[in-house]
Amino acid sequence: MPEVSVVVPTRNRRDLLRHTLGCVLGQRAVDIEVLVADDGSTDGTPEVVRSLGDPRVRLLRSHSSAGPGVARNRGIAAAAAAWVAFIDDDDLWAPDKLRRQLDAATSTRAEWVYTGAVNVQQRDGRLEIVGGAPCSSPDEVRARLPYRNALGGGPALVLVRRALLDRVGGFDGSLPHKEDWDLWIRLSRAAAPAVVPAPLVAYRIHDDQRSVAVAGTLAAARTISERYAALRGGRPIDWAGVHRHLAWLCLRAGRRAPALLAYLGAVRHGDLGSLGRAAGLLSPGAVARAHRPRRVEPAWRAAAEAWIEAVPVGPAA
Repeated sequence: MPEVSVVVPTRNRRDLLRHTLGCVLGQRAVDIEVLVADDGSTDGTPEVVRSLGDPRVRLLRSHSSAGPGVARNRGIAAAAAAWVAFIDDDDLWAPDKLRRQLDAATSTRAEWVYTGAVNVQQRDGRLEIVGGAPCSSPDEVRARLPYRNALGGGPALVLVRRALLDRVGGFDGSLPHKEDWDLWIRLSRAAAPAVVPAPLVAYRIHDDQRSVAVAGTLAAARTISERYAALRGGRPIDWAGVHRHLAWLCLRAGRRAPALLAYLGAVRHGDLGSLGRAAGLLSPGAVARAHRPRRVEPAWRAAAEAWIEAVPVGPAA
């Protein structure tokens, strides 16, 4: 019986998926099963998964796309282990990520555990750290989640007991975006998390992320805002932060006009500093600046580099 069921939703990213699965299958000192939930791929993804020839890997194939939340729920339903972990098909894990989270859960008796992350980008044949910050404490995360996604590194950060998922429900498949934020809020209301305060996840920035669904993201944020209004005592979510993040994503995709609208949205929600950011879009170097590495605390960077430098460099994507 595996200790952890690892759920990997994927769609048409077979080369990136191969790289991610290498990190998952390289987890140390933990028995795992890997459930690859293929969300209607048309690029030969099933053949890539089968070619691994690893009995720990199971393919859950869907012939049409229903979104990553639905795909993850298929994985949860098929999971055999007492613990479930999630990783998207372009994320990377440190080799001791799951072991350290299981140990943290045991020592604190927590039913779910998160960890920290960095952003990485492939440049000149290596993975370069281009962003990331130390994670917040469990108390801070629980307090902030009703207002903003305090676990912004995505599903790859979290390990959760299957029994807790059964109690609170899985991902909301009706949300096309921010379905992880919705689940973290429900988990945080049911049980206090534990944390492994180290950068054990690398979120990979690549060209296949160029599509930014602005309207869908804002619609999902509105749904979450309304759904959990009582937890905030009627106060709003961090709308300025939502718009700033959208602006950054649009800039990385080279979309100045949507980025401008997003910054103006942040201004409408009280972030006057975004006026300067909006004005900066008139500069010819605005898009290039969005691709520049952000400052990372030296100790956090060093801890991430200790394992990222050993990760084989996959496709640039």
